[in-house]
Amino acid sequence: MSQAHSTLPPRRDRALDLLKWLAMLSMVLDHLRYVGWSADWLYVPGRFAFAWFCLAIAVNVGRGIARAEQPRVDWKYLTWLLVFSVLAEFPYRLYMAGEVTTLNVLPTLALGLLVAQGAVGRSLPVRVAGVLALGVGVAASQQLMFGAYGVLLPTACLLVLRRSLWLAVVPGVVCLLSNEWPKIIDGMLWGDPISIGALITCLLGPWLGLALLRWRPAFSVWPMRRWAYLIYPLHFLVLFGLRRLLA
Repeated sequence: MSQAHSTLPPRRDRALDLLKWLAMLSMVLDHLRYVGWSADWLYVPGRFAFAWFCLAIAVNVGRGIARAEQPRVDWKYLTWLLVFSVLAEFPYRLYMAGEVTTLNVLPTLALGLLVAQGAVGRSLPVRVAGVLALGVGVAASQQLMFGAYGVLLPTACLLVLRRSLWLAVVPGVVCLLSNEWPKIIDGMLWGDPISIGALITCLLGPWLGLALLRWRPAFSVWPMRRWAYLIYPLHFLVLFGLRRLLA
């Protein structure tokens, strides 16, 4: 009986799908700032996106560790992230021209996946892959969106995933550090409302995401499967076209 049940696909987690959709929405809102409208305030809700994507990675890593007696590197998950990191780079640079100082966000998430797996994995290859990924994250911090702290954020989320919501302050601080925290803190001290909002969003983002994951939505949520990776490069192209229309 147990073997028969083990072959069944896991049930969809509607709260997790909802979290992913909200992360996508937050990301699109953040990038709308570069369409040409005066909408700097969208920087505030945009701070949710990365935290919630990292939290989704943490959930998937946690499930993989729970299902496998001898966890291995999730090469399929990693491959999807790496393939679309390459596919998204040109649309990202096309749309963000003049603003680009790093690679797109997917290489950061790919390294974060490996570090999170290595942090909780029990096998030597998984741990070695995690250490190497962390080393790359630290060495290439200036080239990675959200830097070395961004690489650590999925692990910070994973470590508090099944624990008290109060511990979400830990990934909240890591989230703040992964963003432009010197500018945020400086702006907050000057009373800038956008900086104050960004600080609060960074600190509360993981907490709100964890709270959402513990909720059981009574409504259906469109499952976000692997096709959703296409949203990342395509939304840059759509926004680029919108900017050209508005110009």
